Amino acid sequence: MSMRAFRIAYDGTEYAGYQRQPDVPTVENAIFDALRSLGVLGSDARKPDGYAAAGRTDAGVSALAQTIGLESPEWLTPRALNGELPGSIRSWASACAPDDFHATHHASRREYTYHLHAPAVDDDRFAAACEALSGPHDVHNLTPDDRNTERSPTLESRRDGDFLVVTVTASGFARELVRRLVSLASAVGSGESPPEKIDRVFAPESLPGHEGIQPAPPEPLVLTDVEYPRLSFEVDPAAAETAREVFDARSVERRARARVARMVADGVQDRGGDSSPRDHH
Repeated sequence: MSMRAFRIAYDGTEYAGYQRQPDVPTVENAIFDALRSLGVLGSDARKPDGYAAAGRTDAGVSALAQTIGLESPEWLTPRALNGELPGSIRSWASACAPDDFHATHHASRREYTYHLHAPAVDDDRFAAACEALSGPHDVHNLTPDDRNTERSPTLESRRDGDFLVVTVTASGFARELVRRLVSLASAVGSGESPPEKIDRVFAPESLPGHEGIQPAPPEPLVLTDVEYPRLSFEVDPAAAETAREVFDARSVERRARARVARMVADGVQDRGGDSSPRDHH
């Protein structure tokens, strides 16, 4: 057995978050079930030896580069792990790691990407808000955490049709911080809140409830990268190909669902003014 790190991609929309919980599906529960099926984790063991994860994504949040570390046999490859994982979770790369490797503590940088549907948001105001939100701040008004709230995120955005793609990077994040940063930038960019609201949020005083910043929805958020200076990941070609196929298929399915929902919405709008009785014969 030796320490190894694995890159994990998952569609988080069908899970109650990454961290294991009783009686609800989580990504970590699925990974542990797979390790038990493979004989890497004992049936009564709480977690694998040396185990840690890069982050605990919230319910509905997806990942491209979630990273776990654990003591594992040499034969445990991403391809082998995928053989016991559900299709919504795929491992696609791995790395040999030092004996003292800790996937949480040794990450030097984390990157999240948020796909904000923002056809009515002014790009320049949004970019200015992102700049004001970047840098070292006490983010106590942007997280439910009540300690360790000094953070230094960097926010960048680009327009992609009706969406603003927002990249947020930092060495670490407080709970819900990314989604609240995006929510505040969106409010300023749309004119719902003045730019001065950012100064108010970073003030030492706590915001009263009616002024609080609610988190943006979780589904458009993806953990896209986690950096480890001491690791060199090797992509498992077969595992990566199956991951691409799985998520391509999910993308097509989601587009079809969106098209149907759009048709129904348009149909209701088109017929909303038609109050004439219909022939049901």
